[in-house]
Amino acid sequence: MMHATLSTLARLPGFDVDTFVRDHWQRKPLLIRNPWGQWNNPLEPDELAGLACEPQVESRLITLESQDWNLENGPLPEDRFSRLGRAPWTLLVQAVDHYVPEVAALVEPFRFIPNWRIDDVMVSYAVAGGGVGAHFDQYDVFLIQGLGTRRWQLGELCDGDTPLLAHDGLRLLAEFEPVEDWVLEPGDILYVPPRVAHKGVALSDDCMTYSVGFRAPSRCELIAGWSDNMLDEIDEDRRYTDATLDPAANPGEIPAEALARLHALATEGLHDSAGFARWFGGYATAPKNPEIDWRPEEPFADGEVADALAQGAALIRNPASRFAFVREADGVTLFVDGEVYPCARPTARFAETLCAAPTVQADAVDSAAHDLIRDLLNTGALAFEET
Repeated sequence: MMHATLSTLARLPGFDVDTFVRDHWQRKPLLIRNPWGQWNNPLEPDELAGLACEPQVESRLITLESQDWNLENGPLPEDRFSRLGRAPWTLLVQAVDHYVPEVAALVEPFRFIPNWRIDDVMVSYAVAGGGVGAHFDQYDVFLIQGLGTRRWQLGELCDGDTPLLAHDGLRLLAEFEPVEDWVLEPGDILYVPPRVAHKGVALSDDCMTYSVGFRAPSRCELIAGWSDNMLDEIDEDRRYTDATLDPAANPGEIPAEALARLHALATEGLHDSAGFARWFGGYATAPKNPEIDWRPEEPFADGEVADALAQGAALIRNPASRFAFVREADGVTLFVDGEVYPCARPTARFAETLCAAPTVQADAVDSAAHDLIRDLLNTGALAFEET
């Protein structure tokens, strides 16, 4: 099943998915020297700086002065970069793939990892000596060198007890002992598993790195989210009852029978796997920046979808939207940006195709899916490709 959907891996010649998943994924780092042959950097530094000035874009500016780390959160003033001194600095901009299709394309070679696990592409720009210090992440990341050169040092596994420096906004390691050391040039890729200590330092000006990050929900997040969802659906009037109460031998004891009844009342529904799947589909596809409105200026009306498809217009997914599905007995349930779309056959086949690739050609669309397409066009999750 996996290999049937990996045509995009042609962009990484020589990369063996099975070997990577078996030997490296969430186990140990891997350095992949430029697999593309000819590398084209997809974003200019000035464009990245422009994004950092936009109010809806999450960005950070990190400077290192006299061994002190300083953090500024965006949006940044347009003249901020002209006022930077000689101290090394780094600009970090989150979710650049949501705004730049050429950056979004960097995710495609890694689609052997399920869609719901993909977070975003963070882009960093640094002058010589710039970096963010030694740290560790709780998620997997592929670090693609775009411009210039960067030295990456990797250390040991970290955990919640690993000592950190005192800093309000940065989780930097108090101690770092490198065990691996590489210099990445344009097109090189470094995979770093969760909790592996790492430190990147720019060796040249105009150093750009693209970080394809993956999501890893914590147990606390899952329990809190699933429980909150259940609370919204629970009948508040349903309470503990004990019509078969036996007289208490000691009024201070909580009997085992009562505890069992209370436990059943509290946990009823938590083991509803179908309900959990529906909740998690919405949770996993919730938009990263829900405050951004991607809807078209004019909504699509009935008939416009059929007309556009008849003219051969292809459908493209909004890079900022998240698509996933869960199989059901009579089709699939499609989740897009936290919304739920039950899809019976043959719409289910279209939903699966839509989740598998960023573009769907007109001849792959069944007329039964027109209403779903119209709804997704009107939310901004889909668009017709401009010719």
